[in-house]
Order: sequence, then C-alpha cells, then structure tokens
Amino acid sequence: MTPFIAEIIGTMLIILLGNGVVANVVLKGTKGNNSGWIVITAGWAFAVFAGVTVAGPISGAHLNPAVTIGLAIAGKFAWNQVASYIIAQLIGAMLGAFLVWLFHKDHFSITEDENTKLACFSTIPAIRNNVSNLISEIIGTFVLVFIIFYIANPTLSISTVADAKIGLGSIGALPVSILVWAIGLSLGGTTGYAINPARDFGPRIIHSLILKGNSNWSYAWIPILGPILGASLAAFLYTMLL
Repeated sequence: MTPFIAEIIGTMLIILLGNGVVANVVLKGTKGNNSGWIVITAGWAFAVFAGVTVAGPISGAHLNPAVTIGLAIAGKFAWNQVASYIIAQLIGAMLGAFLVWLFHKDHFSITEDENTKLACFSTIPAIRNNVSNLISEIIGTFVLVFIIFYIANPTLSISTVADAKIGLGSIGALPVSILVWAIGLSLGGTTGYAINPARDFGPRIIHSLILKGNSNWSYAWIPILGPILGASLAAFLYTMLL
C-alpha cells in the first residue's frame, strides 16, 4: 500500500464512521435516532482511531489537509508531497460520504428536513456568523495540530515519501482520538468542528451530486480556510517554541 492509497483509505474510514454516526443519530427511523451529542463526538473519535490505525504505518496518517500543511510549514513534511496527500484525502472523504449515503439510503428517503440530511455530509453552524464561525474553526484546528506535534513528535527528515511517517500507529492513534473527542466535546458545538477541509468539502460535493439539495456552498469556505489558518498558526508556534 502506497502513502497515496493509505491516505485515501484512512480518510474514507474516518468519514464513513464519522458521518455514519451523525446519520445514525439524526436520520429518521434509525436505531440511534436522537441519541445525542455525546454519541456523535465519541463516534468521530473512534472513527479517527480507525483511520489513523490503518494509515499510520504507511503515510503517517495525516488524513487532513490542515495536518499536512501544518507539518510542511513546520519543516516536518516535504512540500512536493503536499498536493498528492490533499488529493488523496479529498478522494477518501468523497468515497466515505458516498458509502454513508448508500448505507443509510432508506433513512435518507424518509427524512424530510434538508438540513438534517446535509448534516450527515458536512458541517452546519449552530448560529451563522462568518467571523465567529471562522474563529471557531481556527481555534479548534489550532488545538488539534499543535497537540498532534507533541503526541507524534515528528523528528524525521523530509527527503523521501517514507519519511512522511510521524509515528501514529495503532497505539499512537489512541491519544489522537482522545484529542478529537475533547475538541468535539469542548469546542464542537458552534460549527460542528470540521477541523479538516477534506472532511467538509468532499462530502459536500457528494451531497450536491446525489441529493441535489441546498448544499450551503456559501458557508463552505469557512471549514476550508479556518482549519488551514489554525494549522498554520499551530505550526508557527511549535517552530518558535523549539
């Protein structure tokens, strides 16, 4: 398995299980309907564990363009590999979102509310305020990437693709999963904590292609730009503190 394929599969697993838990909680008629925010945040945390466990030994399990960019800014990942990683992550996110729709197809059919359906693909802010929503995504992703630096301690050189690995194997996946859970519980209530451009953008594309409803594209730039800015700030601070 190449790093490109690992990033596709790892990201696909995150979206399949992460958006899958959202669908289980919010779609009409599921066994998990109305089981709440704790179930959603726990499901996303465990989804991250699954994705990182599979991709970690091969690609370093970035699974997030913000993480890839943050590592590159900090000098821990080769810039010439950034584009291929981001493309793989976007492909994986789209595949995962398609599988969520396929798996819950009957429940999408009986759910009337369009925002509820969109929530199974992409994030929706609790209160639409572009400035506040952007700040939420910046802070949430800053926490994610800054702490990942200390969990992973990426000290490898950046001369080859193989050196992209940052030590997040099956054991390393657990603290990252706990971190994502903490972010969801503490910082996720305002925007749904995308903290990952591919996680939001890829599924939003699938939503627009399959359900053909209002995919809320006017908001889509926030879960893209916010995480990138947050990751960049985390990388700059980490570098200065070394």
